[in-house]
Amino acid sequence: MTATSKDTVEEFLERIRCAWDAGDATGYAAQFAENASYVIFMGDAVFGRAAIEQTHHEVFTRWQKGTRMAVKPIDVRMPDESTAVVITVGGIGKGGRIDFDKFQTFTLHRREGRWECVAFQNTEMSRRSKRAYRA
Repeated sequence: MTATSKDTVEEFLERIRCAWDAGDATGYAAQFAENASYVIFMGDAVFGRAAIEQTHHEVFTRWQKGTRMAVKPIDVRMPDESTAVVITVGGIGKGGRIDFDKFQTFTLHRREGRWECVAFQNTEMSRRSKRAYRA
């Protein structure tokens, strides 16, 4: 990326997806700010890039080993040119088709032309929402 180009939200989400699919905890955590907050659907909160990396190393080697991610933005709000609040639908799985079963909120900040996540919230979808966002 050149100094004058700007990263897109879609490029950020693609980096997140590719790192997840590769089981790359370091690459995944690199998409988050040094002091980012990360709240998972089960109600746990993790703070800081190092903790996000450590947690995802366990996720990728134990609980979600070999899974792939699907993620799609459904709403993007830009309060200013260096901040984006992105709502996505997403899911993880091992099959050919990955159903959306979570809503995620990414609060992104543009740093040196590149988006990084400063706050993340992952919430399980209701049955009604799962039907509405069925792929």
